[in-house]
Amino acid sequence: MKEMNPGPISSFIKHHYRHFNAATLIEASDAYIEHLRKSGKMFLTMAGAMSTAELGVSLAEMIRQEKVHAICCTGANLEEDVFNLVAHDFYERVPHWRDLNPREEQALLERHMNRVTDTCIPEEEAMRRIEGVILQEWMASDSKSERLFPHEFFYRILQSPGLRKSFQIDVKDSWLYAAMERNLPMFVPGWEDSTLGNMYAGHCIRGDVKNVHTVRTGIEYMISLADWYMQSSTETSIGFFQIGGGIAGDFPICVVPMLRQDLEREDTPLWGYFCQISDSTTSYGSYSGAIPNEKITWEKLGIDTPKFVIESDASIVAPLMFAAVLGW
Repeated sequence: MKEMNPGPISSFIKHHYRHFNAATLIEASDAYIEHLRKSGKMFLTMAGAMSTAELGVSLAEMIRQEKVHAICCTGANLEEDVFNLVAHDFYERVPHWRDLNPREEQALLERHMNRVTDTCIPEEEAMRRIEGVILQEWMASDSKSERLFPHEFFYRILQSPGLRKSFQIDVKDSWLYAAMERNLPMFVPGWEDSTLGNMYAGHCIRGDVKNVHTVRTGIEYMISLADWYMQSSTETSIGFFQIGGGIAGDFPICVVPMLRQDLEREDTPLWGYFCQISDSTTSYGSYSGAIPNEKITWEKLGIDTPKFVIESDASIVAPLMFAAVLGW
């Protein structure tokens, strides 16, 4: 990996981020860079509403420059990057979102503006537009008994000339478009817990899609992940970079103990790096707030695995870490 001269953002954080969570950000970034320098791969997991937070502005470049080699995300992050791609001009930001009362929330509902913190996603321009396009793909696959994973259907529609006419942001700022271009390995556990997952269920009930398994399942995602991990980990060490908590992180990190314990493949390497950006409190059985050392007991991480937790807002921390890794 070629050495880079640090850019202005990297230089700024190196000079100013000296203690506490700020210092951990630097340490975790340096360890990320060192992991890649040793030809390691990085597996990124993404929970929360990072796509609506437009993390694609920096994450897409991480994918293009091969600083991220596979992604596990929630169904919401999968679809919301595409919603933003085709309907950005119709989004509305609500600066005073903390002060909204129930009547103001009802008024947003009546305008079909679905709020995610400070951002309202327009139902007709975003959700229904994508539903119309992807439904055709679901039905076409269903008619020929073809089964695909959720992300594979998204990769297909992103290549649709008809949908391209609706793009409202530069594709360089779409992380899913960058992933599609590289055919990046993707894993989306619990996809049914998403807007399009709900729509898919509705179309199965209605009979538009005859076989509910036209969209492949979470168990099949785990089998696919196991295949990817077994093949990739024979070539190099694989790091785990976790944004938020929940199923996006819990699901994939378990592939290692599954392989080592359930399949008795005891020579399967542990994850070679771990960093989580989280504001979850470490208490009362909080899995998302569990410190990395707890993962040693589950045979996910080792004693010597570089481990970091940055307790802060991922929408602030992740772009800064990406900037450091990219040398911006």
